[in-house]
Amino acid sequence: MHATPTSALPVGRGLLYVTFAATAWGTAGAAAALLYRGSGLGPVSLTFWRTFGGLVLLLAVRALLRRRTGAVIAPNTHGPARRHITRIAVMRIAVTRIAITRIAVTGIALAVFQAAYFASVEATGLAVGTVVTMGAGPVLIAIGARVTMGERLGTGGVLAVAGALVGLIVLVFGGGGADTVRPAGIGYALLSAAGCAMMTLTTRRLGKGGGSDPYASTIGAFAVGALCLLPFAAAEGLWPQAHNLARSLVLMGYIAAVPTALAYGLYFAGLAAVRAATASVISLIEPVSAAAIAVLFLGERLTMATAVGTAVLLTAVAALAVTEARGAVTAARSAPLVG
Repeated sequence: MHATPTSALPVGRGLLYVTFAATAWGTAGAAAALLYRGSGLGPVSLTFWRTFGGLVLLLAVRALLRRRTGAVIAPNTHGPARRHITRIAVMRIAVTRIAITRIAVTGIALAVFQAAYFASVEATGLAVGTVVTMGAGPVLIAIGARVTMGERLGTGGVLAVAGALVGLIVLVFGGGGADTVRPAGIGYALLSAAGCAMMTLTTRRLGKGGGSDPYASTIGAFAVGALCLLPFAAAEGLWPQAHNLARSLVLMGYIAAVPTALAYGLYFAGLAAVRAATASVISLIEPVSAAAIAVLFLGERLTMATAVGTAVLLTAVAALAVTEARGAVTAARSAPLVG
């Protein structure tokens, strides 16, 4: 049986949030590629500043939102009301434990996802690194959702996953030589995809039922990620070079603000209403836009084999989207009516 998300957020708005996030993410790798050309920052240091900067911005937004909230009225704690409050307190403790686990796992997965992605961009280029990361991600998510949440793939889903693997093999082994596709970059991209899958599945599995604050969860995940990255970033070299410092700061600020603080806040909020595999498929906007930017503006070259592998991979994952959409419709039709 397909798992269907339950959230107070309308599904249409959730889809819009995830779509915007994917579009914004498509520009992060391009900004990182430009930073590698003059800042002296490595992938881990860049990921730290992205995560830390996003955390600061999210905290600022959180503070502004809290100023708009009204006063909290103290409840009556006598008689039955007191027993009711006690039950609520017990439930809140259980929810808090789940939230802490979710934030910790998501934060670690986020750090791995972003650091490995920037490493793949540095090693094998923006187009290939992004395509492999975001192409392999849905495959791992679909398999993980089947194992952990009982979401069936079905015949169409199995064929789509097999097609995605074929596209990945063509991309890796037919990429036109070491100048185009580098094994180290592919390895980093696959590691990044694994981190993305873990982040998405954890958010979906532990975030069902609504009631959670997506902004608070995102802030917590970013705080965990920044703490995990800091010692490795310090060892790699934390500060950008003085040469072209203004340019580097502008690019770092953009990465922290748009494809990080804004995009991830919307993405985690959207995941409360959108199925895990569906969200991952919408995220295919990212590799398409990143590949276009790489070829048109960064001078990267795609060989015929690379283009074919990319097309097969993305077509297979798009087929997986169709399978997921049909499964969601079937599940909605078979669900019993309440009321």
